[in-house]
Amino acid sequence: MTKLETMLRGSLWAASLEPDAFDVVLRHAFERWVPAGGYAVRRGEPADCWIGVIEGLVKMSVSQPDGRVSSFTGVTRGGWAGEGSLLKPGAWRYDGVAVRDTHLACVPRHAFEHLVDTSLGFNRFLLSHLNARLSLFVGLVEYDRLLGPDARVARCLASLFDPDLYPHAGQTVQLSQEEIGLLSAVSRQRTNQALHALERAGLLRVAFGSVTVLDLPGLRCYSGELESSPRR
Repeated sequence: MTKLETMLRGSLWAASLEPDAFDVVLRHAFERWVPAGGYAVRRGEPADCWIGVIEGLVKMSVSQPDGRVSSFTGVTRGGWAGEGSLLKPGAWRYDGVAVRDTHLACVPRHAFEHLVDTSLGFNRFLLSHLNARLSLFVGLVEYDRLLGPDARVARCLASLFDPDLYPHAGQTVQLSQEEIGLLSAVSRQRTNQALHALERAGLLRVAFGSVTVLDLPGLRCYSGELESSPRR
């Protein structure tokens, strides 16, 4: 079985499909490889496929005219993105940039629309998926406007462990401090300080190139006011 088929069959939505419907996806899906810094999707270009991350990391963001970049979220291994844009005709309204070399699964628009038109189970999945995405964005607006750098990093990391969006996340995510900083819109140096503060609070464990979450509920509600002593 190819990595593409393994990704498709292992996705949460695949379990909702009848065999004939899944076969439509399997026949038309294709792979893309995007180098670090390349575009998985690009603002203004036609939204022509639903994308899933087989391996790698994609940062969803919007660039402002003055050069500032507003990051929404990162899509890690096993995650899917772009369904909102495919539910209506038009172009991508944001950029999806590969933070590292990334291997994508792509379901063309016509195959995606076939599932929406014919599969009740797939539509139920989409409702749950979009609700999870909406909850994530509401949280992002909160921490972007109200919280400091430590809490921004905490909430950003917590968002990557949402089981409805990233069912294969486990407890450890392979991210460098630079990548975490890019996703949370915090400088690399400040990200390092935030990670150590969160580690002292007993919420996570930092290793070279990875972060292991020890207390996901704690990360989700972290406001920067926790005691600095480790938890017992």
